[in-house]
Amino acid sequence: MGNNHHEHNHTHGANIKILLISFLIITLYMIVETVGGILTNSLALLADAGHMLSDSISLAIALAAFKLGEKVASKSKTFGYKRFEILAAVLNGVTLIVIALFIFWEAMKRFANPPEVATTGMLIVSGIGLAVNVLVAWIMMRGGDVEENLNMKGAYLHVISDMLGSVGAIAAALLMMFFGWTWADPLASVIVAVLVLRSGYLVSKSGLHVLMEGVPQNADLDDIIYTIRNAKGVKSVHDLHVWSITSGLNALSCHVVVNDHLTIGQSEQLLRTIEQDLLHQNIHHVTIQLETSDHQHDDSILCQVKAVTSGGHHH
Repeated sequence: MGNNHHEHNHTHGANIKILLISFLIITLYMIVETVGGILTNSLALLADAGHMLSDSISLAIALAAFKLGEKVASKSKTFGYKRFEILAAVLNGVTLIVIALFIFWEAMKRFANPPEVATTGMLIVSGIGLAVNVLVAWIMMRGGDVEENLNMKGAYLHVISDMLGSVGAIAAALLMMFFGWTWADPLASVIVAVLVLRSGYLVSKSGLHVLMEGVPQNADLDDIIYTIRNAKGVKSVHDLHVWSITSGLNALSCHVVVNDHLTIGQSEQLLRTIEQDLLHQNIHHVTIQLETSDHQHDDSILCQVKAVTSGGHHH
């Protein structure tokens, strides 16, 4: 456990540093692209800038989440602030959806009567944009934990789809320069908007799943039940809950029926074994209540709690 924790701290520090660098580069460029979009009158550039805005928001949120996540658990928040990054992710997802809808709306008006666009300026700005995105994606790939951490992964995926946005703007600029196709600009912006919408939907969906205490994507309920049931000395399992507190921190609680004659020492040994086995299945925080066969609960695997409005609390 100790080693694991140390490693976590190391990637944590690396993640923060990388997010900060990426945030600064992207925010700076977003301003450049917004100004460029206004001066050249290109919706594709503005769409890409909108995408970059969502990027820089998501990076800022990810940074804040990492910082807040470090805050220690307190008496009023026993899990600390680990949930914040999930709330932030949902908020970010919703923001993206709004930006996307705005771009669609604007593009529809432009298809109807396309305005004049300064194509050379547009080409230069979008070209630099592509280079900036490639740079940031490379920084993230090289030093961040883009596989496991929901926050880093979200930020990274944003940057990748941003790259496509810049490619779209470049293509639109070239089409307008060589063929005079004025509709290429709103078309490119619609494509970017679709990407923005998609990432907004996915981020919101995975965040809401965590907020609804859903079973984590990297945990298999059947395997978990099998593992607990097959531990030596376990008769049955009920009242099982598996959820995630934040990305990369999964919790489990359940009641386990064991032999009446187990000593406390033997029970503890059994719990250690189960904890060890569950760690390999991405469960990091285990709470198990041991019971004898004459316990007072019903035996269904999943909890059948009825919310009690007054008085006692029964199962």
